[in-house]
Amino acid sequence: MDGPREASSSVEVDDLSLSRLLNKPKLNIERQRSFDERSLSELSINVRALEGYDSIYSPAGYRSGFDTPSTARNSFEPHPMVAEAWDSLRRSLVYFRGQPVGTIAANDHGSEEILNYDQVFVRDFVPSALAFLMNGEPEIVKNFLLKTLHLQGWEKKIDRFTLGEGVMPASFKVLHDAGRKTDTLIADFGESAIGRVAPVDSGFWWIILLRAYTKSTGDLSLAETHECQKGMRLILALCLSEGFDTFPTLLCADGCSMIDRRMGIYGYPIEIQALFFMALRCALPMLKHDAEGKEFVERIVKRLHALSYHMRSYFWLDFQQLNDIYRYKTEEYSHTAVNKFNVIPDSIPDWVFDFMPTRGGYFIGNVSPARMDFRWFALGNLVAILSSLATPEQSMAIMDLIEERWEELVGEMPLKITYPAIENHEWRIVTGCDPKNTRWSYHNGGSWPVLLWLLTAACIKTGRPQIARRAIELAENRLLKDGWPEYYDGKLGRYIGKQARKFQTWSIAGYLVAKMMLEDPSHLGMVSLEEDKAMKPLIKRSNSWTC
Repeated sequence: MDGPREASSSVEVDDLSLSRLLNKPKLNIERQRSFDERSLSELSINVRALEGYDSIYSPAGYRSGFDTPSTARNSFEPHPMVAEAWDSLRRSLVYFRGQPVGTIAANDHGSEEILNYDQVFVRDFVPSALAFLMNGEPEIVKNFLLKTLHLQGWEKKIDRFTLGEGVMPASFKVLHDAGRKTDTLIADFGESAIGRVAPVDSGFWWIILLRAYTKSTGDLSLAETHECQKGMRLILALCLSEGFDTFPTLLCADGCSMIDRRMGIYGYPIEIQALFFMALRCALPMLKHDAEGKEFVERIVKRLHALSYHMRSYFWLDFQQLNDIYRYKTEEYSHTAVNKFNVIPDSIPDWVFDFMPTRGGYFIGNVSPARMDFRWFALGNLVAILSSLATPEQSMAIMDLIEERWEELVGEMPLKITYPAIENHEWRIVTGCDPKNTRWSYHNGGSWPVLLWLLTAACIKTGRPQIARRAIELAENRLLKDGWPEYYDGKLGRYIGKQARKFQTWSIAGYLVAKMMLEDPSHLGMVSLEEDKAMKPLIKRSNSWTC
């Protein structure tokens, strides 16, 4: 959740385009083979292979949740918390001209300061959207997708600089004027954010959610509209543009994602790279093969190959790789260098040697010249599993790590957003003495219940649902009683966060999505992509960082 902001870009929106798009008829789709299952090599050889968009329905057609008929639930008995969660989620709905268009970040009436928690955040709405889709209520999600798409078209300026045309808003707010009977949208593209950083992840989440909507409903008409096609291309144009980069990863500023304050993630953070990879794979089958779309398909295919190789080669860390880095020579020159980024072994933090089990591994936080951030970042690793950026072997290793280091990464409340916390002099340098990101709090080692849905999805995909059940049981011991906090503090996540909002919407929605996925694992298809065999080559190491 972002820090306090002031509302900026304000415009009364002509909603004719929204109404027109909402009234488009659904198509009757014949189920054949999904594009998600087609290999990139197949696409690069014959892009016409994408011209049908098949198998988009979730295998189960019934609703999920508390109001699901018991006969359809496979004897699943919902926890009493589920009804309370649905009530709280519905109370968070935001309406624009009579139509629900999202959910506010938090509905904490006990807080003295509302700040920007009464806005609809793109990233925050994703678990809410999934909950509504799983419960057979797609119109809310469709409204949200169209409304944020409309906002993308606004002119975006910070001081005298104009942002890229494809930038999606971090959030928006609806102002109701009862006297004039008008609704006005106020959007924030980063111009009011702490540090004035544009949200790199918003566009990626938008594409991922568009695919989830299409997979859940079978409605191709939305993704095929001119507006959605253009919106996807604008987002992709921002991140596929050519520059001075020597890596296929995206160079980002601090504070550009869920970790929206200074936390030393500048460079090539794992969260953004994993979301980037997933958004590219989600966009690939949805793009039309007209003149503009075909060009983007070809560029995506090339980038996916390069990105998967780079991430699996240089970001992956397990016991053997850690030992190899520990023994690296430095100042190597030429293309035969083993230590390609000239990482100094003495820069490896002491904690990682004890943290790394002999069985397990993870994608580290960041890799750039002479710098490796060895911290664990939950969202990036879990999205890597769901998108199949991680190979099946790496996915299992990530789950092994979570089991082996349960106390450190889960503790008493799932799930640590980062591990370990930075403190003392390092905290002063990295965060700029940020009073909100003190050790084991907020983004600096805090525990975030919203991550429960991502953990559950990853557990189901890797065949480890027992891990998800264990984590959900932990959450059920506290969440409702504590008022659905935004985050928890402490090494074990034992204490409600010192500045945590209560009735945090994505804490509520994350719990519901986790429960519904365990009830009906076929929902996983909305947020999961199978491994592409064309990117299969697994890293084989012989004391080197090569494939």
